[in-house]
Amino acid sequence: MYSPAFYAACTAGGIASCGLTHMAVTPLDLVKCNMQIDPAKYKSITSGFGILAKEQGVRGFFRGWVPTLLGYSAQGACKFGFYEFFKKYYSDIAGPEYAQKYKTLIYLAGSASAEVIADVALCPFEAVKVRVQTQPGFARGLGDGLPKFIKSEGALGLYKGIVPLWGRQIPYTMMKFASFETIVEQIYKHAVPVPKSECSKSFQLGISFAGGYIAGVFCAIVSHPADNLVSFLNNAKGATVGDAVKKLGLWGLFTRGLPLRIVMIGTLTGAQWGIYDAFKVMVGLPTTGGVTPAPATSDAGLKAVSA
Repeated sequence: MYSPAFYAACTAGGIASCGLTHMAVTPLDLVKCNMQIDPAKYKSITSGFGILAKEQGVRGFFRGWVPTLLGYSAQGACKFGFYEFFKKYYSDIAGPEYAQKYKTLIYLAGSASAEVIADVALCPFEAVKVRVQTQPGFARGLGDGLPKFIKSEGALGLYKGIVPLWGRQIPYTMMKFASFETIVEQIYKHAVPVPKSECSKSFQLGISFAGGYIAGVFCAIVSHPADNLVSFLNNAKGATVGDAVKKLGLWGLFTRGLPLRIVMIGTLTGAQWGIYDAFKVMVGLPTTGGVTPAPATSDAGLKAVSA
């Protein structure tokens, strides 16, 4: 465990879990972004789907899927790979006793550190994605959208939304990892009659999905105001956070598009943990689940990966 091969496997699992799942929910994301940007036109989830189907057809529901796939694949690689690294790193600093005693703080610190890096990889793709999805006629996708965005906003404009993105993603990821680890640990402790080691791999993966879905609901709630800000800033040239708050209002900032995002993020997070742990099982690693890593390093548990 915790060898270069281990971190490479976790990075690959992160690519699969985040890139594929975010691409799969592109239609939901498209409706959600348009509800945030133009609530007068897109009044509800059902009407939003109806308007998009009428104006753009079925193919329009997947507009922006390329920057979504590439951006969230890059983010997933950094998010999961660096989370495993920082979780181990902070556990080593704390030592065995304190690592166990303050494991939730380690989950929070490790996930926050990983997300800072992951969002630097995601931000340019997210900027182009939002512009493509919310401004019909701007571009067909990443290939023509990226040059047009840079020409309009400059290269640094791709990172205009980095602070709101951190504001959305860091609380989201802290909740995603810390609550997942805690929820799964409690499920095995109180709801499963046998130790985790005696459960089948398929059962463990089911627990991963269930724990991920519950964690995703909390993630959506804590990160939603910043998600509204990101959508607003990336849609409007020269817009500021103050402009967004003034137009959306505090209530709108916290609630506009929230029910759809709860469904989307709950499903997304459950699927991500299911895919991530399935990949780990496939390469001979244990599923994730509330166990603080031992400070001593060892490669013995990764023979299947490094072979």
